[in-house]
Amino acid sequence: MKTSDSAMTADDFYRHSSEILRSIQTVIDGKRDAVQMALTVLLAEGHLLIEDVPGVGKTMLARALAKSVDCTVNRIQFTPDLLPSDITGVSIYNQAEHEFEFKPGPIFANIVIGDEINRASPKTQSALLESMEEGQVTVDGVTSVLASPFTVIATQNPVEMEGTYPLPEAQRDRFMARISMGYPDDAAELAMLRRREKASPLDELQPVVSTVQLIGMIESVRNVFVSWAVEQYAVSIAQATRSDRDLRLGASPRATLQLVRAAKARAALDGREFVLPDDIDALAVPVLGHRLIPTNRISGNGNPFVSGAVSDIIYRIVASTPEPLDAVGPA
Repeated sequence: MKTSDSAMTADDFYRHSSEILRSIQTVIDGKRDAVQMALTVLLAEGHLLIEDVPGVGKTMLARALAKSVDCTVNRIQFTPDLLPSDITGVSIYNQAEHEFEFKPGPIFANIVIGDEINRASPKTQSALLESMEEGQVTVDGVTSVLASPFTVIATQNPVEMEGTYPLPEAQRDRFMARISMGYPDDAAELAMLRRREKASPLDELQPVVSTVQLIGMIESVRNVFVSWAVEQYAVSIAQATRSDRDLRLGASPRATLQLVRAAKARAALDGREFVLPDDIDALAVPVLGHRLIPTNRISGNGNPFVSGAVSDIIYRIVASTPEPLDAVGPA
């Protein structure tokens, strides 16, 4: 897997990724798929949206991932009275120097946890648009570059719950993937009760990967090979969403790009140096689902975002899109 100075060997990548997964799973019981998807997004340089009902571990997953990596971490609690400047920062007049000084907001960190993002107003939510797409913040005409790596892990409650604002389409499109936690099974819930009887395992969590090592893992993911046939396959799926009669908003070009990037991270975590069509298939719903809007005929109740209906449409599109026969690794 090592093809550049900053990338790491396949053995080192496997060792570090396994350590991160084990670390998070000491806190999150019985949710390996969600944990692996969170790590996939982090390594693919994307942003993750975790949507589910209260109390199932959304914020716990975000905090566990952040604490497993030795990076700067800030948490933003989104509330209706939160202002854009509370996120990006503000310029304050320094009377001693007779000039304005910029005080950075919590967005200036490697990992930013946005808790209950859809409880803030759309105006405040829009403060994240520039940072999530361009890795920078502009305040009073002055642009500041954010740290690298940079990722936002946001949680939100379902849009029909009281006191929530649906995320605008432009905001949803900046998240690489959306996942749900779901309720734990009996064994996982019992293990949680025993493990947290006296203390939270999150308090004992220590970083298992340094910032330099994380950068090396990200570079290794960038070097994963994607054949022309697999790229064409991803484009075909995205194109199909734009012409499907059950969708009034299809996947954006950004969605196609992030689908391939996530597939590269999934391949690397699976120990491969090249992407397979199976990677695209497995990631189609989490990467595309939150970006698509069904027609009123499908949503029925007028809700512009119906998770189950959209997932069924994506499964149908993926199943009807011919897989490439020559999707092989590099020569």
